[in-house]
Amino acid sequence: MTNLESAGLILAGMLGLIALRVPIGPAMFVAGAAGYWALVGQSALLGYLKGLLWARFSVYDLSVIPLFLLMGQFASAAGFSRTLFHAANTLMGHRPGGVAMAAIVACMAFGSICGSSVATAATMSQVALPEMKRLNYSDRLATATLAVGGTLGILIPPSVILIIYALLAEQSIIKLFAAAVVPGIIAALLYLATVQIYVRLVPGHATVQPRAARRERLEALRAAWPIGAIFVCIFVGIYGGYFTATEGAAVGTVATLGLGLGRRQLDWPSVARSFLPTAQATAMILVVLLGANMMNAALAVSQVPADMAGWVAGLQVPPLLIVGGFLACFILLGCVLDELAMMLLLLPILLPSILALELHGLSVEQKAIWFGILMLVAIGIGLVAPPVGLNVYVVANIARSVPVGEIYRGVLPYLAADLVRLALILLVPQLTLWALRFVR
Repeated sequence: MTNLESAGLILAGMLGLIALRVPIGPAMFVAGAAGYWALVGQSALLGYLKGLLWARFSVYDLSVIPLFLLMGQFASAAGFSRTLFHAANTLMGHRPGGVAMAAIVACMAFGSICGSSVATAATMSQVALPEMKRLNYSDRLATATLAVGGTLGILIPPSVILIIYALLAEQSIIKLFAAAVVPGIIAALLYLATVQIYVRLVPGHATVQPRAARRERLEALRAAWPIGAIFVCIFVGIYGGYFTATEGAAVGTVATLGLGLGRRQLDWPSVARSFLPTAQATAMILVVLLGANMMNAALAVSQVPADMAGWVAGLQVPPLLIVGGFLACFILLGCVLDELAMMLLLLPILLPSILALELHGLSVEQKAIWFGILMLVAIGIGLVAPPVGLNVYVVANIARSVPVGEIYRGVLPYLAADLVRLALILLVPQLTLWALRFVR
């Protein structure tokens, strides 16, 4: 049996288990272990398993995941999403499409605390959707804005999916956080421009509310600035070299808890309830990482990633075209898989090929960081692209009266903006790598 056939059987076994509703982590572990056994024997498999748990879970950087997840739970329980949206709305709501623009800004701000696309979309939909309905925004514009705004949660640091990519690709979490800042800002600006263009070209989808009084704006900003200060503290502390990513996550978690308790937006029962979903999400991620390790080991033994890297490097086509093809795979799979499963499935096979290409004269580290951000942008597109954009269905589950097709029609202008952003980052890698100079 050839290496390619062996790898194909391993992947087919994993997909078969997933089709039987086995969770992605156990499916990857079982298929990977069976493939490893078939390729190198039982003794080698047992020897690998003996040290797998310690090798995977003793990594210090893994502790950043539950800390950031807990910070997001505290922020959600304290209602910070409502505070952020109210502040953005008082500043921007009087403009054409201003409430939709405020929702995007609030999604970006909340995503910087939450770190999850689905959580950002779900939380902000509960906060912003009633306000847009009250002001007679069209269902199409309101729901589509919240679906695409949620995708900012996986790109704006601290992003849980970006942390997992850093661990799998063996790259610096801090550098990846820094690299995501400019693409995240570009995404938000393009979304804001899309709203402005949309409400001008398609009148009647958004109304204009009266400008908030100066006192109301100041009160809203006074309520929101401590939340922004937490992000700035984490941002400056991590990138300035004052503490590590894990220490920054701990500082952010304690600060969020302290702010919620100090404002009496959190009580001790709600604090206690925040630990269970954090533990559940952390356990799920760790099991998936364990399964990914087993799958990666089996694929490495099959030598398919190395063979594919050599094959790709020998293709007589422009390297950027190859990268574009890989990104198209992420977008297509994003329509049927969640972001974590998709990344774990493709990354072990595609990343060695990317690192083997000559791209813009970048070093191996720069290529890994640049491709990581490109991958997240592509995954974000898949989360809202038809036919099964996960964020679209999250919003549709909250806005039950709105047909899914109506949300997808509203998403199309935002997808055009996303493709522009993807092309910019693909052709101008310095948009991603520029911020690395500020990392100490």
